[in-house]
Amino acid sequence: MSQHAFLSAGAKAWHCLPCKISELRLDLTLGCGQTFRWRETGTGHWTGVMGGRVWTLTQTKDALWYHVYSPPGNPEPLNGQKRKAGAGPRRSGKKSKGRTEVKEEEEDELDLETLNSKQEKKEEELLRDYFQLGVNLGDLYKQWSNVDQHFKITGNIFTGVRMLRQDPVECLFSFICSSNNHISRIQGMVERLCNTLGRPLCKLDDTHYHDFPSIQTLADSKVEAYLRDLGFGYRARFLQQSAQLIMSSHGHDWLYTLRSAPYLQARESLRTLPGVGLKVADCVCLMSLDKLEAVPVDTHVWQIAKRDYACAAGTGQKSLTDKLYNEIGDFFRKMWGSHAGWAHSVLFCADLKKFQNLKEATVKEEKKEKDKTTKQNKKNTVETEED
Repeated sequence: MSQHAFLSAGAKAWHCLPCKISELRLDLTLGCGQTFRWRETGTGHWTGVMGGRVWTLTQTKDALWYHVYSPPGNPEPLNGQKRKAGAGPRRSGKKSKGRTEVKEEEEDELDLETLNSKQEKKEEELLRDYFQLGVNLGDLYKQWSNVDQHFKITGNIFTGVRMLRQDPVECLFSFICSSNNHISRIQGMVERLCNTLGRPLCKLDDTHYHDFPSIQTLADSKVEAYLRDLGFGYRARFLQQSAQLIMSSHGHDWLYTLRSAPYLQARESLRTLPGVGLKVADCVCLMSLDKLEAVPVDTHVWQIAKRDYACAAGTGQKSLTDKLYNEIGDFFRKMWGSHAGWAHSVLFCADLKKFQNLKEATVKEEKKEKDKTTKQNKKNTVETEED
């Protein structure tokens, strides 16, 4: 049985790329509710599915490390390299090799090196795209801190919160599951969805990993009944009907074409799907369709606007109407600018209960430093008086 990889077990099976922890924190980015496919499988090690492969990620101060597992049926590594597809077994024994045999083995090795090099390059490009590492997060934090004092305080604690660029199909159907739900329950639903309808990828320890099901699979008329049996409730109908509508009216590539559409046009297009309201549409726009200005608003974000920004929008209202939703989004867009959705994700992350220990630890550390400075100042004063 294959096991989850750990960097401490040996770095030979791992690759890395330069990435400061201030530019990316895996625990915050993967655990703040924008994706539901990753689990912490060891201290600081996150395993999940991306691009049809299973990955384990971890990080050091200045690098992002990644291990990609071989899919079923692929040849296992031999002396650190995989055999060329279709290549025969190596000859054994002490019999000397002819020139032709030596040449064939040398060509096989060259083919293996080329194949591995291309695969590694593809994996690195996929990882860079997924975490949008071309965006300088430090510069954005400075920009937001200059116009927003509350963000300046929060951003100093919650560094490295990046916006992922997810697959639009996975993002859309995952967030249809998010209606009246919380993160841990959504994770369970998405996992059951993949394990039931997705293509098997591999098994690590006692965990089976599956790819996210295709729109064609989700559009099948039997899917609603399957998902209701799995505890999806009314969301089962929304999932199946949305997939069916996309396939019958748009085609399986439609979601990807929305990446090139203007933000409001893409959002309104998504809202034509069953189970997709303003918030779900904005989540999909921001997290998979390159609409950086999209600000998903729920009652949680509404409270942040009122509590931390004295935002007067919706004063006296008890429910989040479409008009109020847009007013709150415009309020944050006006303040934060073109990457407003990214800034929103930092504050959303900072307000989650699961990360309050980070706030408390920072406050304690700041108090400790303050007490230390005060004590040193008193000591210096006494010494001066004695002199």
